[in-house]
Amino acid sequence: MVKFTKQFEGQLVPEWKDAFVDYWQLKKDIKKLNCDSTAPSSKPKHKSSLSNTFFSAIHKLSLFGNQCRTHEVIHVHSKLQSTNSKGVLYQTELLEKFADTEAASEFFALLDLQLNKVNEFYRRKEKEFLDRGECLEKQLHILIELKNAIKDQHQNKANSSHHDSKDEDSISGSISCDEESSRGIIEHDLQEEEKIAEELDSNGVECEDSPRSEEDGKVTRSIQEEEQSLSGYIINSQGKKLKIRIPLTNPTRTFSYLLWEDSLNQSSRKHNAHGKKLHVNKTKVHHAEKMIRGALIELYKGLGYLQTYRNLNMLAFAKILKKFDKVTNKQVLPIYLKVVESSYFNSSNEIMKLADEVEDIFVKQFAEDDRRKAMKYLKPTQRKESHAVTFFIGLFTGCFIALFVGYVIMARTTGTYTPQTNTIYMETVYPLLSMFSLLFLHFFLYGCNIFMWRKTRINYSFIFELSPTRELKYRDIFLICTMSMAVVVGVLFVHLSLMDKGYSYSQVELIPGLLLLVFMVLLVCPINILYKSSRFRLLSVLRNIILSPLYKVVMLDFFMADQLCSQVPMLRNLEYVSCYYITGSYKTQDYGYCVQTKNYRDLAYAVSFLPYYWRAMQCARRWLDEGDTGHLINLGKYVSAMLAAGVKLAYEKEKSVGWLCMVVIMSSIATVYQLYWDFVKDWGLLQMNSKNPWLRNELILRRKFIYFFSMGLNLVLRLAWLQTVLHYKFGSIDYRLTGLFLAALEVIRRGQWNFYRLENEHLNNAGKFRAVKTVPLPFHEVDEEG
Repeated sequence: MVKFTKQFEGQLVPEWKDAFVDYWQLKKDIKKLNCDSTAPSSKPKHKSSLSNTFFSAIHKLSLFGNQCRTHEVIHVHSKLQSTNSKGVLYQTELLEKFADTEAASEFFALLDLQLNKVNEFYRRKEKEFLDRGECLEKQLHILIELKNAIKDQHQNKANSSHHDSKDEDSISGSISCDEESSRGIIEHDLQEEEKIAEELDSNGVECEDSPRSEEDGKVTRSIQEEEQSLSGYIINSQGKKLKIRIPLTNPTRTFSYLLWEDSLNQSSRKHNAHGKKLHVNKTKVHHAEKMIRGALIELYKGLGYLQTYRNLNMLAFAKILKKFDKVTNKQVLPIYLKVVESSYFNSSNEIMKLADEVEDIFVKQFAEDDRRKAMKYLKPTQRKESHAVTFFIGLFTGCFIALFVGYVIMARTTGTYTPQTNTIYMETVYPLLSMFSLLFLHFFLYGCNIFMWRKTRINYSFIFELSPTRELKYRDIFLICTMSMAVVVGVLFVHLSLMDKGYSYSQVELIPGLLLLVFMVLLVCPINILYKSSRFRLLSVLRNIILSPLYKVVMLDFFMADQLCSQVPMLRNLEYVSCYYITGSYKTQDYGYCVQTKNYRDLAYAVSFLPYYWRAMQCARRWLDEGDTGHLINLGKYVSAMLAAGVKLAYEKEKSVGWLCMVVIMSSIATVYQLYWDFVKDWGLLQMNSKNPWLRNELILRRKFIYFFSMGLNLVLRLAWLQTVLHYKFGSIDYRLTGLFLAALEVIRRGQWNFYRLENEHLNNAGKFRAVKTVPLPFHEVDEEG
């Protein structure tokens, strides 16, 4: 049987952990209680137990409440929290002496504190969700009238003999769409908005706020007038006007939307000059409907979390009181539990009413009166993990190991990886193997990160804003890695075997290029196979990184950009292999063409700079959006890394003492900068005033030495650039293998950084008690002159 402590910890809402009953501390306080050394025998104890049970049963009846008052061991007083608050504070008075009265007093003081804390948090969250529900109801009312207006206008146009095709995309109305809203004041995450409209088995709701953003903008201002009338195609609100703010969900829409907005503003000025009304694009109304639907889904999810909060806390109070009675041989549970049951967090039923209303609204407005269809949105089922995935992981792992051993033996017998043996192979085929090795090593470490995040209950899905029905599990990632590397090593094993059998290089030179082409085609394949949604999400994130200065940066975007900063060697290998096959150099086996030409050398500089440039631009954009100067300091870190990478490239070209000194200076500055940011900012460590010496106050891992070990390992791996200066040779191993080893060390460093980075993000976000995404609402009231 699972202990309640583990059950409680496993079911609580991670972001609200601090708001739950501190069950662990209450257990520690119970251990301080000393049982009376002169405990009665088992028989009287049994009689006493029956007597207490009898009186506690009578006490539940209000008729006998005064009669059993003499048998109470405690009395719980309640008083109003303040004159401006409806909250009630509870305080327990001990009516009987305990074996250790001081410890008992401390226990009940903490118990009262926990009950008051739970009530206060529940009251605050309930009010937040009720306000959100009221605002959504008004937004939905506006949406329904707009849709009816569009429908009526289309019917009128159908009866008309002449109409302009451009006017079919808009309706007349007093809803203004100003430039401020078109600039993306409120934005969604990239593709999830489209996904939720396309498939039923996904709740894919994303919000414009990344998990690190403050909770200040969580609720938009509610519209003052609930009842609104529709006069023709005009929505009036007692002389007030409304405007629609639609998120710019991707860069492509940003450009097209800005162009459309300019034409709309010009058209509006012309119409206003003649006393006519503005136009509302019906595409905006469609997106407004998506936003309201997404907000309803997130509201329903939050209501479910609050009900879980209520049930778990109620059970925790019952369990801890039962433990107290067992230790002290008192009958406290029926007395205090009655107070808990009558407290606000357990007696209020507003949340359940609101949940039922949200269900009814969603079924009627967004599911065509089909409750089963609505539940696929509101309560999406988790994708079941198949045993077949585990089987194929083992199968492909065995295939990969066997093929890799065969490849190594064949490479050893042919002397492929010894210097000056097979220059063409090392210059053309090996970069491809190196590229895939670094890529899937990184992917494999990401799977390990997911495993650890799940084990330590770090809510990575919420932080990355992933759809629960589409996100990759760690088994899926391990399957992709093992399968891909088995294919890569298998193809290269066949390629090396053919060369060993006497085939000329010109006869088998296309095999590595075809392998790369197959992977590229699979990445962009539109057919719904091989994790299509995840592949397209990866492409969309890469697109966002490239165009990062143009719109708001969310957590997943800059997290992926950081991964690219550790994959510069992989990107350079990809650049070289692509150049080798695209320029046709493979026909003449001129592997030096892509190295010696000026355009390639310039491109090599660009590839080395781009990941750091993208990340720096993301920092600049976040500074513009959030106004936090810390982002400018972070920008400086990537600029220093960019300079260090440029100096290193120049040294590889010139090989002079001057450039070597510049490499040492710039790399040292960049390393110190990066180490400071790793330890202090990203990990939140090295805090001298913390309750955990040199660590932050809140930690996920129980063994603290792991953090110090990780810091030391991070320091060592950050110094891998010293190989550029020392040029240490590992026997007769080709220098390219040494470069692969150093690049792999950087990937490993990034893998461990990922865990601590999300741990810090999880702890900071939990401090704000944000458990559901904040979805913006489309309709906003403006002044008459606005």
